Amino acid sequence: MTVLPEPKPTAPAAGQAHRDTAIEDAADKMLAALNAAIQQEKQQPTAIRIEDPSVPSWEDGSRIGTTPPVDQPGRASMSSKAVDDSVRMWSFGGMAVLVCGGVSLVMVASDKADPTAIGVFFGGLAALALAIARLLRRAGQAVPAETHNHISGPVHVDQRETKNKNTGIWVKNNNG
Repeated sequence: MTVLPEPKPTAPAAGQAHRDTAIEDAADKMLAALNAAIQQEKQQPTAIRIEDPSVPSWEDGSRIGTTPPVDQPGRASMSSKAVDDSVRMWSFGGMAVLVCGGVSLVMVASDKADPTAIGVFFGGLAALALAIARLLRRAGQAVPAETHNHISGPVHVDQRETKNKNTGIWVKNNNG
């Protein structure tokens, strides 16, 4: 039986990327430029260390100077909760503008725009949203705090609960 040579594939194997030298050359140039920028960034000082013992320092070793503070450009520093709340407000504000604007455009385009109906509808939605937010806030405050007791010595803990039903005009409580 005659053994024939294996044919050489003319196309890349399935799942293998086709090599394009122009794209690879461009990628190599971009990587070289990026590495050069990173090296240049590393060479520039970003902080200084004051070794002068005459300058007072905090307990952690950081120095205190006599230079007054300078206003920094941009937004002021905020706590993480303030940042989260700010993002929420911007997000909900943008969402409200988009939704209300879309609904208004549809109503104007269909000649069904009644200002009173629009005001009542969106005012009701806003009041409902505020009521739900207030309810959730109060529900979060209603959860009792976790109690940890650290006791040494003999202790008797009485955790009885008394429930009273007070009805009528004159009420007499007997909690004994």
